[in-house]
Amino acid sequence: MSAAELARAAALLRDADGLLIGAGAGIGVDSGLPDFRGDHGFWRAYPPLAALGIRFVEIANPRNFDSNPELAWGFYGHRLALYRATVPHAGFAILRDLGARLKHGAFVFTSNVDGQFQRAGFGQDRVVECHGSIHHLQCTRPCSDAIWPADAVDPLIDPATCLMTPPLPRCPHCGALARPNILMFGDGRWVDARSEAQYARLDRWRAQVANLVVIELGAGTDVPSVRRVCEAQGAPLVRINPREPDVRPGRGVGVALGALDALAALRAALG
Repeated sequence: MSAAELARAAALLRDADGLLIGAGAGIGVDSGLPDFRGDHGFWRAYPPLAALGIRFVEIANPRNFDSNPELAWGFYGHRLALYRATVPHAGFAILRDLGARLKHGAFVFTSNVDGQFQRAGFGQDRVVECHGSIHHLQCTRPCSDAIWPADAVDPLIDPATCLMTPPLPRCPHCGALARPNILMFGDGRWVDARSEAQYARLDRWRAQVANLVVIELGAGTDVPSVRRVCEAQGAPLVRINPREPDVRPGRGVGVALGALDALAALRAALG
């Protein structure tokens, strides 16, 4: 980050009364999480699926819970255990502190399903998880709009096959197979009630904020859910992305760094 970019980003934060944090998979890299960038990046994280030639868009698909439930739950069960064991990096605390400086605080909009913002101390009422959460379950049918915590799931995964050992999680209402409450590819059965309630809370918060600033971190262009929301705010944007940091002229600042390095520099500039 150049000194000029750093000064501009710091000035945008000083003038704001609310902070929207937009986060994609790249924010978790500094915590040791894979971002699944491209099939080869995904296959490095899941060698058994690489051996079978199964791509991310194919395993992250609700059809697998019908055709191969042990494999579907092997993939998502492994991720559930991984996210439970991951400690959010120091950049999350920096973001929390930046929000605490502002009159209306911070709100998070993330495409990540890992629950890292909540683990880092952000309130449940200040997070939108637009693709759902791996820490919550729903029925695969679904038999109702019920969503419940995944706390009772203790996944045992065979690392050689990526298969989960039964018994697999079941819906407490009808007994059918349960699945994570995550929006998957080609998913017509996702129960979105929890995420819709989060959107409503974001709308109420946004209506109070007169001078918004947006910090976007690690949000890619392949599935641009986070980028679209951040750009649609009509507010100054600080885009932190080591590969795709460009911001349209006059709309903000692009920072070609990872999340933790950029946030540490920004905190130092603010004092």
